[in-house]
Amino acid sequence: MIVIKTQEQIVKMRKAGNLAAQLLNYIEPFVQEGVSTQHLNDLCEEFTQKNGAISAPLNYHGFPKSICTSINDVVCHGIPAEEDILKDGDIVNVDVTVILDGYHGDTSRTFMIGDVDEKIKNLVQRAENAMYRGIAAVEPGKYLYEVGKAIEKYIGKFDYSIVQTYGGHGIGKKFHEDPHVLHHFSKDNKIRLREGMIFTVEPMINMGKSYDVVTSSVDGWTVTTVDGSVSAQFEHTILVTSEGTEILTQGVVIIA
Repeated sequence: MIVIKTQEQIVKMRKAGNLAAQLLNYIEPFVQEGVSTQHLNDLCEEFTQKNGAISAPLNYHGFPKSICTSINDVVCHGIPAEEDILKDGDIVNVDVTVILDGYHGDTSRTFMIGDVDEKIKNLVQRAENAMYRGIAAVEPGKYLYEVGKAIEKYIGKFDYSIVQTYGGHGIGKKFHEDPHVLHHFSKDNKIRLREGMIFTVEPMINMGKSYDVVTSSVDGWTVTTVDGSVSAQFEHTILVTSEGTEILTQGVVIIA
């Protein structure tokens, strides 16, 4: 069931989204060569606690850390570790979700470490563009599948693939709510968009032509591309408004 948020809930979601945006901005200077993903995790946990919030991923269905750090061919759900040291030429998606006053703010960004190959730089930029194309397609009265349609139309210009196994999701008091947001065109997303809906748009774009992914049998979380190609992702939490959308994780001034 899709939850249409009340004005009071929207105010709380704005605050949670704003804090998530602040967290990503805070961690950005630390995402550099020679730093372990565990160190990034610890800094994010400290920041979250200092701001009166909770790290949503920690212990969520058994996930062991406070953030997700997905390096190169890791598509999503990468687990921070002391031995995972960022290297020159890497890309890493840092995915953060905070719970503030009972409501979730969820956002992610792919960072480039040092001298990144030009083709990979293009992938990262285009993954971000794809997210914004999807967000721009959101309007009350339209169908949710317009998000995937817009992303697919843009990404189709390149020799990339859009991960289909994972997508965006409704969000609010729960980390994951209805609807499931597909980032490719599918009539499965024939859901009428209504003012007050809140969900994430977070396309995962693989450099290879295969959108297939595999989950680690060792940790049960880490998702990688089947062909070893690198993958990039960006994510925002958005609100459907009377005029279109409001990005709640943009890090702007909070409107009561």
